[in-house]
Amino acid sequence: MNRSTAPSPERVAEIDEVIDRITRWARSRDDIVGLLLVGSCARDAARPDSDIDVVLLTTDESRYLLEEAWAAELGLGEVIRTQSWGPVTERRCSTASGLEVELGIGSPTWAKTDPVDPGTRRVVNDGARVLHDPAGILAGLLAAC
Repeated sequence: MNRSTAPSPERVAEIDEVIDRITRWARSRDDIVGLLLVGSCARDAARPDSDIDVVLLTTDESRYLLEEAWAAELGLGEVIRTQSWGPVTERRCSTASGLEVELGIGSPTWAKTDPVDPGTRRVVNDGARVLHDPAGILAGLLAAC
């Protein structure tokens, strides 16, 4: 990685801490059936201005789309944008330091493999790392892509 485009060691540590915090939190929730780190952080290619992109698959989407208590519980700051991207809805948060965290909230059908949705395939092929996958649905998706 080119040093001029790499995030500072402090930013890397903050990114790693936020990812670990989200992963621990997801593992404690029965409704979360998958957590997938995607994008530049998953490819180990983050830049100083990179955000953290996570796909959160849940059996209770409305909990994360209609409420914001989870963002505060995770220390992600305020939700600054909500945008639908077809099968997932983006909830973008901004932490006190300005680090943005995008959670793509969707149902487990986002990870279906027969066939893999073209948009899902694009996201996975752009870089993906499984963070939480108790039933193996994300492992199956990655294998299919």
